[in-house]
Amino acid sequence: MKFSPGSPLRGEITIPGDKSISHRSVMFGSIAKGTTEITGFLQGADCLSTIACFQKMGVDIENNQDRILVHGNGLHGLKAPQETLDCGNSGTTTRLLSGILAGQQFSAVLTGDASIQKRPMKRIIDPLSQMGASIQSIADNGCAPLNICGRQLHGIYYTSPVASAQVKSAILLAGLYADSETRVTEPCLSRNHSELMLRHFGADILTEENSATIYPPNELYACPIHVPGDISSAAFFLAAGLLIPHSEILIRHVGINPTRDGILTICRAMGGDIRLQNIQNTSGEAVADILVRHSSLHGTEIGGSIIPTLIDELPVLAMMACFAKGETIIRDAAELKVKESNRIAVMVQNLTAMGADVTETTDGMIIRGGKTLHGAVIDSHLDHRIAMTFAVAGLIAERETEVLGAECVTISYPNFYEDLRKLAEN
Repeated sequence: MKFSPGSPLRGEITIPGDKSISHRSVMFGSIAKGTTEITGFLQGADCLSTIACFQKMGVDIENNQDRILVHGNGLHGLKAPQETLDCGNSGTTTRLLSGILAGQQFSAVLTGDASIQKRPMKRIIDPLSQMGASIQSIADNGCAPLNICGRQLHGIYYTSPVASAQVKSAILLAGLYADSETRVTEPCLSRNHSELMLRHFGADILTEENSATIYPPNELYACPIHVPGDISSAAFFLAAGLLIPHSEILIRHVGINPTRDGILTICRAMGGDIRLQNIQNTSGEAVADILVRHSSLHGTEIGGSIIPTLIDELPVLAMMACFAKGETIIRDAAELKVKESNRIAVMVQNLTAMGADVTETTDGMIIRGGKTLHGAVIDSHLDHRIAMTFAVAGLIAERETEVLGAECVTISYPNFYEDLRKLAEN
């Protein structure tokens, strides 16, 4: 797909539902008693993989596009799948589902696409094994496919070496099936959607600073879930609104959970004009409308405890830094190397191809902004965040930019290019 500089982006937009919350709403609804009604669900490939996996374990899930009905089987009601559970491109499905499967009374095999089969699963295999789980990497390389034989689990106190919501959530979900409480402590707090939603479903979960403790329940109970817009998807319109002259965009009903809103902090630190309107609470999550206007940006430093709150937004922030005055340093972000692609290497490669002055480091990159970027052929590596980042870059850079594998945005934002076009037409 090809992109060229053009009109300002103006108007308002409602972005798709939060991917992390959509996954969890189906998972928790499936192991709850009763029917969970989900509105605002993200109809992206990753979340549809989660639905398919639980349907294979006997859960009746009605997907009516604007409304999902999950007729839960209860905490101990999942059934042994008759075939391999395919998680597609979804690391969230793979890791969180592993935690649930570890405590079942049956065996299952989890797999995914080529990208998933390269992503590190030892980070969940080790703590779940400490709980008594039987998990084998079939290729013996610490990656999927995983063979999981359900067992009686034991509660543990686990100190995670990484701040990862997927690792934390896998352990907490296994803790639902343990014989005593399970605690996870992180080096800094990662996104807390699991803790908030588990509590919404009736779980007894205690959070304190960087720790979460779950006490095994007798049952979880269905409840309605409204999924707010995904701030990770909003990020691309924040970037476009700030960078394209004369742009002004109102992004409706976006989740602004404090463990996810780091991009707002950094955009403001760079001089961005971003305002929150109509702040409210929905299904335990903070939401707001976000108004963004074109701004003159300057460089900043991004590192430390803010990194887990914007890990998925770092590619688009790196691109924004190229158009800002001065130097931007991104550090403490080695986790980017084990996403859908090695996002540090891929961003440096593609930004350099567009004429940016950027240097790769062991845990991030250094961007010296202010240079004029030009069009180039961009390899997305079938990574949705990369494809959307360079679609926006192509609207600002001189001459034409072509993004290879642009269709991969269906993973998280099927109508992304159509929404960009509508704002440009305004």
